[in-house]
Order: sequence, then C-alpha cells, then structure tokens
Amino acid sequence: MDLNWLSIAEVHAGLKEKKFSAVELTKAYLERVKHGEKLNNFITITEDLALEQAAAVDAKIAAGEKIGMLEGVPAGVKDLLNTKGVRTTCGSKMLEDFISPYESTTTQRLLDGGYVLLGKTNLDEYACGASTETSYFGPSLNPWDLMRVPGGSSGGSASAVAAGQCIYAIGTDTGGSIRQPAALCGCVGMKVTYGRTSRFGAVAMASSWDTIGPIARSVEDGAHVLNA
Repeated sequence: MDLNWLSIAEVHAGLKEKKFSAVELTKAYLERVKHGEKLNNFITITEDLALEQAAAVDAKIAAGEKIGMLEGVPAGVKDLLNTKGVRTTCGSKMLEDFISPYESTTTQRLLDGGYVLLGKTNLDEYACGASTETSYFGPSLNPWDLMRVPGGSSGGSASAVAAGQCIYAIGTDTGGSIRQPAALCGCVGMKVTYGRTSRFGAVAMASSWDTIGPIARSVEDGAHVLNA
C-alpha cells in the first residue's frame, strides 16, 4: 500500500482498521518531504511535533476511542498562518526567526481535530506574488515539471499536495493565491466565501479580501478539511 496517495477517507478507514499506524503514515510523508527537498515546498519541517501528534492518535486508537476524520492525517500549513511554538516567517527575512506565541483560528481547529502538522509551506513573501519565486527561502518548484512554477502565492502548499508530501494543505486566497497554484499543480483549491473561515492569526495581505481555505487532491478531501 502506497501511503502517500491515500485519500482522507482511506486514511481514516485504514487507521481504524489498524492497517497502518498514524506514526507509520507520518513517517512515510516525512520521508517524501525530505526526498523531495529540491521542490523547496517547506520552510519549516516539524518532524518531532508531527511524530508526537501521530503517536497521540495511535494511543487513542489503542485505547478503543473513536477518532475524527482528520485525526492522524498529515498536513502542511502555509507559512502565513500563526502556529504556536512554530516559526511563522511569511516567506520573509524580517520574520526568519519569529516564533508565534499563539495559534490562528484555522490551525487551532485543525489541532482540535487531531491533525498532524508536517510543517509550514513556502509562499511568495507576504503572499505578494503568483509564482512562489519571491520567497526569501527560495522558490518552490512544480513537481510535474521542475522548469515550471507552481503558481502562488500558496505555491508550496499546492506543490506539496501534488507531490504526495502531504494529504492536504492550507492556503490563503486574496486574488487567486489558492486557485491559481491549485490549477497549475493539478490540485483542488477553493477560495471560500469571505467570512466562511476566520482570518484570525493569518498575516494580512488585504484584510477585506483575504480568505483561508484547503488545497487537496480531490473535492471530497477538500470538503473534509473545510468542514473542520
């Protein structure tokens, strides 16, 4: 079984049926992230945190407790959203060492749902771009063709999903920053209705337009993430 290409529903069923553990699943994704480092999709890889979160899900399953749809599912989060104890750079040298003291509403809800955070994904600096070439940490590449851009500004998120480095990723969309990279990388991306998801904890580009939403490999997966 190739763990890196399962849907969220397949992961949920596999964990419940103990076909694989959340730790095994997380290790498979971390290995793919490291193997695909040339894509430069992650600014920060949270390996220790991810394995700790996965182990907690395995402990629940071992205890006979029910798990939610996103529990144990490895994900990436655009490095524009604040994550407590994990640096949030916005793709900028100015915030290279900034460690957020709080969680964004989006990431807190994912935490509450038991997600596994693989790391923070690359983006155009402060989300000002459409190619993920303006990141201080270097450009992300399109996994389908390394000579092409993945789009932006959520290019690291879309490229990571397309490359099997995470099952889904969170992006932000102001003027196309989820939709365009999703299209260029062959993923499903959605700009939600303004106000559908809270902007709290997302570094603003244009507060009256910014939205936070999912990038996934299928409409069904995107719906599961949006429901959370």
